[in-house]
Amino acid sequence: MSILDRRPGLRVGLLLTPPMLWLGVAYLGALASLLITSLWTQNDFTGLIERVWTLDNFRTLFTVEVYRTITLRTIGIAVLVTVIDAVLAFPIALYMAKFASPRAQRLLVIAVLMPLWASYLVKAYAWRGMFSADGPIAWIARPFGLDTPGYGLAATTVTLAYLWLPYMILPVYAGLERVPDSLFEASADLGAGAGHTLRRIVVPMVFPAFVAGSIFTFSLTMGDYIAVKIVGGTTQMLGNVVYDNQGAANNLPFAAAVATVPIVVMLAYLAAVRRTGALENL
Repeated sequence: MSILDRRPGLRVGLLLTPPMLWLGVAYLGALASLLITSLWTQNDFTGLIERVWTLDNFRTLFTVEVYRTITLRTIGIAVLVTVIDAVLAFPIALYMAKFASPRAQRLLVIAVLMPLWASYLVKAYAWRGMFSADGPIAWIARPFGLDTPGYGLAATTVTLAYLWLPYMILPVYAGLERVPDSLFEASADLGAGAGHTLRRIVVPMVFPAFVAGSIFTFSLTMGDYIAVKIVGGTTQMLGNVVYDNQGAANNLPFAAAVATVPIVVMLAYLAAVRRTGALENL
C-alpha cells in the first residue's frame, strides 16, 4: 500500500494544490495587479503610466458627475435585469419542477440551455434587429399607434435580461426540485390557496436559489459592455468606460479604478446576502 493510500488527506491535497495555485496566481494576482494599477496615474503629455501612488483616479470617478451617473445607471440596470429574470424564471422553473412529466422536464432543460450554445454576439445582434426601426417590434407596435423604443436603455435591459435568463432559471429549478410535494398537499389540506402557498412556503424555501441566480445575473450585467455597444445607442455603463479608457484613451490606471467599482459592489452584495443566511442554505 502506497503512502497516498494510507493518507487520503495527502492525496486530496495534491489534487487540489495545482488548481488552487492557478486560482491564486491567475485570479487573485490579476485582482491585485488591477488594484495596484488603479493607484497609479497617466502622464497627460506623454501618455505613459507614472508609478506614483495617488488617489486621483478615484477622486475623478466619484467627483465627476458623469461617472457617478454611469455608476448608478449600471447598478440600476443590474438590479432591474435581476428582478426581470427572477419574475420570468419562477413560473418556468415551477412548471419544470412540479408539473412537467419527466420527459418534458428533460426537453425543457435542453430548451433552457440551448440559447447558451449560440454565440453571445449572434444573440445580441438578433435583438438589435428586433429593436431596429423596421424590425419585428416596430411592425407589431405600429397598428396600435406605437413604435419601437429603439436603441437605448430599454433595449439594453431587455437584451441583458434575455442573455442571462438561463442562469436564473436553472438554480431556481434546482431549488424547486428540492421542495417536497408533500408540502403542497399539506398546505392545500389546511385550506391555503395556491397563491398563499407560493408566497408563504415555496418562495421562502427557494430564496437561496434566487440568490444563486442573482449572483450570476447581477455580476454579469455589472461587467457587460458588448451588448451596450450593440443595442445601447448612446447609453453608457461601467464596462464601456473601462473599455474606452483601456482602448482609445489608453488610460489604464483610470480604467483599473473604474473596474474596481463592480468588484466592490459585488463584495457588498455578497456580504449583505450572507447576513440573510441564504449562502449557507445553497
